Amino acid sequence: MVSSKDTMKFLKKKWVLVTLSVLVILVVTIAFFLPSIGAAMILYPSRKKGEYPMPAACEEVTLQGAGVVLHAWRCKAVGQRRGTLLYLHGVSDHAVSGAGVMERFRNRGFDVIAYDSRAHGKSGGEACTYGFYEKEDLRKVIDQIEAPQPIVLMGTSLGAAVALQTAAVDDRISAVIAAECFCDLRTVVTERAPFVFGKETIESSIAIAEQKGAFDIDAVSPVIAAEKINVPVFLIHGAMDLETSPEHSKRINDAVAKNKRLLLVPGANHNQSLQGHVWVEIEEWLEELLIRI
Repeated sequence: MVSSKDTMKFLKKKWVLVTLSVLVILVVTIAFFLPSIGAAMILYPSRKKGEYPMPAACEEVTLQGAGVVLHAWRCKAVGQRRGTLLYLHGVSDHAVSGAGVMERFRNRGFDVIAYDSRAHGKSGGEACTYGFYEKEDLRKVIDQIEAPQPIVLMGTSLGAAVALQTAAVDDRISAVIAAECFCDLRTVVTERAPFVFGKETIESSIAIAEQKGAFDIDAVSPVIAAEKINVPVFLIHGAMDLETSPEHSKRINDAVAKNKRLLLVPGANHNQSLQGHVWVEIEEWLEELLIRI
């Protein structure tokens, strides 16, 4: 006759085996889906939607990108028009982040345009390709607007990468201000991958992203683009940036042949470098640029 004690031991052993089996199945399932999850993290950043206030003295417009419709704001310069500044936002953001930039520079004689990048905000597009298609969107935007020269691009993070890649292929651009830029997409994807992603999982994630997004990740390289840029470049990076290290901007700075400046902002983390005295330095840099043109 089986005792109750033996029965309890049997049930506990069975429970342990079932639990271990479930855990193994769960781990195998997660490992199977990790590359697809990684690809989705690359291609589909969170999209901020909803209504948000338009900066004063600006108009809401739609512009045609490279196969997508872009939601944009255009702000006319106060007083004499001295040029055009296009503001390009970072990943998972939208044009509203440039409201302060629009007000600051329109009061300094610049027409200012900011738009939601593809797959962001109210713009069309499903996938973010970090400059592969976005640089063509920007070129089409410039085609459609009456843009007083000089044309200055100002971008943060994703926007900085798009700005640099566009400046390498479009001679209408007169200068670039790039904050917290990554040097190339493969490197930053690898650095930002969650700790559970091994090398093979990262490579598989990249391959799936390339296939679904119809783009070449190794073609997304601001550091390679920098070698072809012949206009002034002002690189800005938080010295304490833990998401995209300052080494990225240092590599880009080394690749730019001439007319370059690198400013590392003490104590600033990612998306924190554009503050305080940095704006004064940007404005002084632009004023010197306008004198030379």
